[in-house]
This record gives sequence, C-alpha cells and structure tokens, in this order.
Amino acid sequence: MQVRIYQPPKNAMQSGRANTKRWLVEYEPDTAREIESLMGWTSSRDTRGQLRMWFDTKEEAISYAKREGVMYSVEEPKERKMKPKGYGDNFGTNRLGRWTH
Repeated sequence: MQVRIYQPPKNAMQSGRANTKRWLVEYEPDTAREIESLMGWTSSRDTRGQLRMWFDTKEEAISYAKREGVMYSVEEPKERKMKPKGYGDNFGTNRLGRWTH
C-alpha cells in the first residue's frame, strides 16, 4: 500500500489560496477503475481512494504514514513566482505585443 503526501496547488478557478498551506495524504489506487456495464459509470472496489487526510505539517503526515506502516512518497511544492505589476503597465511603451483595444 502506498500513500502520496503533498500540498495541493491553488484552484485555478478562484483567486483564494485556501487549503494550500496544509499537507494532504491520499492513498494510491490498488486496482484500476472499471466501467460499469449498465450505466457506463466508472467504479472501483477500493474504498481507500475516497479517503483524504489533512495535516498541518509535513512531519505530521510522514509520522502518520510511518505509524500505519505504509510506504509513502513526498512531493515538495513548487515555489510560486510573483511578478508585481500595476495598471499603468498595460499602457507602457515597452510592451512586447500591440495594444488591441
């Protein structure tokens, strides 16, 4: 059994950064998903695929995996690069593209 420990990225559909500071532990699927023949839905017999556990620190998540005796892999978060810009930069003379409006 394998678990994956990571910090989820920011949701692209919203500007907030909720749930990006905590660490998430998810079990890797043991078996592949199956397509149910009558309705066409995907199903799985593995109920651990629905289990998601949140921890405040990476060390707490690793200690949980060690305590439960499961193998784990830690994915470090990518650093977010911010380029501060102002509204006036839209009208600058050093723009790469032409003004289209």
